[in-house]
Order: sequence, then C-alpha cells, then structure tokens
Amino acid sequence: MTARLNKSQASERIDKLRVLINDYRYHYHVLDESIMSEAAADSLKHELSQLETDYPELITPDSPTQRVAGTASPEFTSVKHSSRMLSLNDVFDEEEVRAWQARVAKLVPDDAKVEYFTDVKMDGLACALHYQDGILQRGITRGDGFVGEDVTANIRTIDSIPLRLRASDEYAGLLQGATEIRGEIVMYKADFEALNAQRATEGKPLFANPRNTAAGTIRQLDPKLVASRPLHFRAYDLRRDDPSEVPTHAYAYQALRGLGFLAHVNAKVLPTVEAVMEFVRVWETKRQDLPFNTDGLVIKVNDRRLYERLGVVGKAPRAAVAFKYAAEQATTKVKDIFVSIGRTGAATPVAMLEPVVIAGSTVQMATLHNESEVLRKDIRVGDTVIVHKAGDIIPEVVEPLVSLRDGSEKPFVMPTHCPECNTKLAKINAKDAAWRCPNEACPSRSWKRIEHFASKAALDIEGLGEKNVIALLTAGLINDQADIFVLTKEAVLGLDRFAEISTSKLIAAIQSTKQPTLARFLYGLGIRHIGVQTAIDLANHFRTLDTLSEAQIDELGAVEGIGDVVAESVVEWFAEPLNQKLLQKFHAHGVQPEVVKQVGGKLSGQNFVVTGHLDSMSRDEAAEKIRALGGVFQSSVGKDTDYLVVGGNVGASKLKKAEKFGTKQISEADLLAILG
Repeated sequence: MTARLNKSQASERIDKLRVLINDYRYHYHVLDESIMSEAAADSLKHELSQLETDYPELITPDSPTQRVAGTASPEFTSVKHSSRMLSLNDVFDEEEVRAWQARVAKLVPDDAKVEYFTDVKMDGLACALHYQDGILQRGITRGDGFVGEDVTANIRTIDSIPLRLRASDEYAGLLQGATEIRGEIVMYKADFEALNAQRATEGKPLFANPRNTAAGTIRQLDPKLVASRPLHFRAYDLRRDDPSEVPTHAYAYQALRGLGFLAHVNAKVLPTVEAVMEFVRVWETKRQDLPFNTDGLVIKVNDRRLYERLGVVGKAPRAAVAFKYAAEQATTKVKDIFVSIGRTGAATPVAMLEPVVIAGSTVQMATLHNESEVLRKDIRVGDTVIVHKAGDIIPEVVEPLVSLRDGSEKPFVMPTHCPECNTKLAKINAKDAAWRCPNEACPSRSWKRIEHFASKAALDIEGLGEKNVIALLTAGLINDQADIFVLTKEAVLGLDRFAEISTSKLIAAIQSTKQPTLARFLYGLGIRHIGVQTAIDLANHFRTLDTLSEAQIDELGAVEGIGDVVAESVVEWFAEPLNQKLLQKFHAHGVQPEVVKQVGGKLSGQNFVVTGHLDSMSRDEAAEKIRALGGVFQSSVGKDTDYLVVGGNVGASKLKKAEKFGTKQISEADLLAILG
C-alpha cells in the first residue's frame, strides 16, 4: 500500500493533480477533444478526492472535486439554468456503495422506506429542454452546471426530441405550464462507425469517439450540418415547478415515455443494496449490447421528496452516486524498472508499479516492450503513468504524466548483461528492436519455454504453471519441454508443492497430450513470430511436422500470410542443433503430433473474420466451428476475406478494410445460419 503523504507533500501533489485534471476537463468539455482516456482521468480524480479526504483543510472552492466542469461557448448565448445541473460522485465497488447507503441511512427519518432507482449511465452531452404548455422553447447544454449554451436551433434537428409533447390523458397536467426535460445527446456506436467509414472513403480525418462527436456536432453553428449527423436524445429527468407532481424517479421515467421521449426501459426500482449489486453484475456484460457507450450505472434514492431533502454536498447530490465499472486504464506510480528475460531470450523492460485495480484485477507490473519504447515515451522511475489493460492483454504503460514530475524521477538505463545468467546481451540483427540473451541454457528462458509449451493455447496441460515448472526444474527432474513426458508420480511426490491427488492429475494431464494437434504443438515450441493463427496456417499447409521441418524459405513464403521474417524464423529454428535434439527427445518419449487431415466441408475455400463481441459464442469457439466445416478463420481483413462477421461494440478499422476490399458484412445471426 502506498505510504500516506505528509501535508506538505499532499499539498504539492494536489496542486499538480488539479492543473492536470482542469486541463483535461477543458479539452474534453470545452474543445470536445481528449488528451487522455476518461478512465485515466477518473483515476486521477479519485486520487485527488482521497488526498482531500485525508487533508480537508486543503480543499478549495475551485478544486475539480467541488464543481461541474465546462464553460459556455462564446459562440452561443449563455443561459442560466432553472436549477443547477449537478454531477455525481463516483463509486467503484460494493464496499463504496454500502458506505454511501450507510451515509444516506443516517440522514433519513426512521420511518422512511428507502428504495433505489438504477439506470445505465450514458456517455453523451448533457442537455436541458424547456417546454411551455407542451411546446419546445429552448435547449441548453450543461455548461458549468449553473450556466449553459443555448443550442435550440441545433437540438430541434434531432428527431428523438419532440417539438410538442405527446398528448396524454394520464400526464395531461404536465402539458400545462413549464416542464423541463433533462437527458443526454448521444451518437450510437453503429452510427459513429458508419460516419467514420464514410469519412475514411472521403479522405477526411476520423473522429475520436461518439461522445466527442456528439458534443462537437451540437456546437456547430450550422443546423444543417447537425441535421446531417445521426444524434439521439435519451431522457433521464423531468422537472416541474411543483415537485410533488413528480413523486419518484420511476414515475419520471414513465412520464417521459408517455410524453414522447426515449428513456431506458430496463431502469429498475430495487429494494436493497443486494438487489442493486445484482443489477450491477447483470449489466457489467449486458451493457456491451446497448447502442450507446456507457461506463457504469446511476443509483438514486427513488423518492424525489427524500432525494431533495438529503441535499447537495459540493457538486453532487447526497442521494445519488455513479457506479463506475472496472476501467481498462488507470494512473499509478512507477516504483522501479527491471529487465525480464523471455523464452526467446528477449530482454524486456518491465515497470514495477504501486498496486492499482484495472479491469477488475490488481496490477503491479506492466510491460515497457523494449529499450527504444522506454526512451521514446521517456518513462522514468518515480513517474506517475497511465496504465492500460484490455481483456487478457498484459498491462502496458501508455505514457508518463510529465507535468506531475517533481525532479526526483530517474531515467532508465538498459543493462549490458543478462540479469539471470550474466551473459552479454546482443541484437540478432539491425532490424531487431529488442536486446536478447543468446544463452539457450539461461534459467529464465528454460522455465518460460516449458510454461509456454504447457499453456492453454498450446498443449493445455493443467497443473503445469510457473511455480510448478520452476519447482521441477530446481529439483532437476526436467531440463526442457520433452522431459515432462517421462515424469513419474513417485519422483514428483517427493517435492514440497505436490500432494497425492494433484500429482496424479498432473501426470495424467501430461500423458493425455502425447498426440497433440500439429498446430498446438507448433505454437508450443515457441518459435519466434509464430502465434496461434500462424501455427494453424502452417499445420494446414504442410500437414506433418517432418514436412514442415524440411521446408525452405520459398516454400514457407508460398503460404498465405507468411512473410520473409516468419519464414526465416521457422527455417532457423529447425536448423538449430539444440532444437533438433529436442525434437528427437519428443519422438523418443512417444510424443507424436497428429497428421493434419485434408479438411473438407461446406465452407471450404471461404475465409472469415470476426469483429466485435458475439453473444452466442466466444471468438475462439467461432473459429473452431468455421475450421471444422473447412473454412479459414483469419485475424484481419484482406483481399481474400469473404465474410466479415460484425458483432457488438466493433471498431472502425476492420469495417473500413471490408468496405475497401468489398468484403461481405454479415451479422452473428447470419453466421449461425451459415454454420447450421
């Protein structure tokens, strides 16, 4: 855990954080551009909030924690809001939700029944619509919460904003007098991708994200341009001069839909925090299927009278919070930088970090890739950095926040010798970005090669992870990948980490993989530049290990997707005497990769690429089903790609390539129909 800063250190850190956060907010809210991800900015704000909690005397009225960001654009008329448009305090886990609930409970009357209204938090431009006797009068952006921009001419072009409220006997009273509707102007993900694809064909620069595109569009001075872009207004609040006309947030949503607005139909009234957290868990994955971007949920006290009674603290109401899902980016500090030796000998700088939670897991190390990358990004020991983690990708340092430096940071110097075996590091050729340990017997290379061979994508040997591999190596029971196949239960049982049941399972798991598929075996060998898909392509083309081992560079180059670098790497690996000896040991121990059968089927000769999230299966499962029917699963769209399967939450690059090559785009339902 990070040591608590003293008051002087905290004051200096707070000043730097405020400058950086305000700069981010200015670019994001006023200029509609991002200098960092919202997740990284949230991480900085969370740190600032914690420091101000530790030292409340350092809180100032202009702190980013005390106000809603943004100012009215000078291009539009400034308008004061009828009541302040507040922001919400963030919570990140169940413990923080319960702490908020406990604070609320202390302030409500003993006889009050507290229910919670929960909805998905939209990532758009907040806007207030003013109606008089049911007729649209004005549209105002959030601005700084007190004063916004009059964008009436532009919002009138959005089809989902009614120019006249829908007549309704049930809500007839809301059609009289002043009614204010608050909500978010959003651009849907599919519309954003289509807009960027169109701009790409026209040679125009691409937009960064849907939120900034929506905000920038609304601030255009030409309503015709606004009308040409697909924007949507989704309502989340309804206000009247007499608050008793809207007794609950749930009633507000019902009324909003009755008056003709889009309001999320999956919003719910929940009786307990337990029910709220179940709602949180459901939407953690389900939110990916929404048409708009979201990073969390809004949780409110449902009773509006109680909601108002609880009041406001700083910039936020006491009776509501925004639950933020685990971010893929966060900020933390670099404690040290060390060099790790991989299975191919690559010497990779790795940052040791102050622990930080990213995408639901605690991260303490992040790759810096190579010496050139460290120097290019100018990452130093002691820096505050943005760290990124997406899916199962190893965390990496995106960039240092240079403005937070205090002069104590130390530049990284690449060592000249391997930290594991003290062999002098070298570069294989001028094109190689990484320094490498050339010692094939380097201890670090040995255990990582064996761990890779047993990994899920290779032979998938359960029970042969890092610690067990190191234990077997240390005991002298194995020296390479082939040795694992002569392990005996009696020999392994004598080691500290292995009990009767776990040892029996390990030996059985190893023996069950003696006839692996050729593709898995090739990937497991750890040949440089050979990933899962390349291993499959080589296996399907050459069909046997012997045939592949004798292939020359021109024969390898004839395989689709195999370039000179990969071909040279394969030839070099099979020509190395130590590797030939390893293959002989595999054969002697009864390990024989299967011969690849000529695959036939209704998808023979057809190439598929999948982009985005699939509901009915994972991408790997889709690949297996396509290959089982004779089709080819590709990792990227090329001239020979027949189908691009478009799932949810897709990126722009593959769509652009598909349009460029004329690739047919199909849905997940279409794929299921093809697979039968």
